[in-house]
Amino acid sequence: MVQEIICIVCPRGCHLKVDPENDYEVTGNSCPRGVTYGKAELKNPTRVVTSTVKIKGADLKRCPVKTDQPIPKAKMQEVMQLINAVDLEAPVRVGDVIIENILDTEAKLVVCRDIG
Repeated sequence: MVQEIICIVCPRGCHLKVDPENDYEVTGNSCPRGVTYGKAELKNPTRVVTSTVKIKGADLKRCPVKTDQPIPKAKMQEVMQLINAVDLEAPVRVGDVIIENILDTEAKLVVCRDIG
């Protein structure tokens, strides 16, 4: 059964049709990146996780964080449980690694803002 998705690789937002019964054939794309995205989205969807964690010893109560690479969408709930358990101590710097190799995905959770 052909599935319709909107490509998010660029702002154009092409309406892709992906046919898993025909070797994941992709149509509706304006560029080759749409083909790559369409196939990956049906075979193994991934997302970069962005969130915040608690931080102590700073004027702010939360610190923005994200994964340094996409993780399997199926693991997002588990990753969020790990993120929700994090308590940082100020100071932190952009790029500081909070969690290495999250759930064996090779992704790291990193700080996205300097907080003194």
